[in-house]
Amino acid sequence: MSTVRHLLGEKGKEIWSVAPKDMVLDALKIMAEKNVGALLVLDKDKLAGIFSERDYARKIVLEGKESKDTPVEELMTREVFCIAPNRSTEECMALMTDKHIRHLPVMENDKILGIITIGDVVKAVIAHKNFMIRDLENFIAGTGYGA
Repeated sequence: MSTVRHLLGEKGKEIWSVAPKDMVLDALKIMAEKNVGALLVLDKDKLAGIFSERDYARKIVLEGKESKDTPVEELMTREVFCIAPNRSTEECMALMTDKHIRHLPVMENDKILGIITIGDVVKAVIAHKNFMIRDLENFIAGTGYGA
């Protein structure tokens, strides 16, 4: 099974973020432009929270707020679960499942290295399973492992 570091190497380490005082409408525009479902909320390069489509869907209309007048800090999720780059994709999946989250920042020595999504993890798990199936098929066919 691959590690989070390996996953980041394949997908890239781009991080899209907003500041806590940025307006929700501006955050939504970035999310649409970058085609992402969440943004990290950084306060002077420190992780302050995460703002996701789920935060928007559940908190703007239901609380009678306006996107153009509401700062991200009012809607963001403040409790952010992170993972270290040496952890496995299986550990990512377990954490995401247990905490009901879809985005997992990767942190090392208080530095953000990137972000892993549930889609990244599922893709890696499927690739690993397909590799295992090919190896078993080759073994059964008598051509050996890894052929």
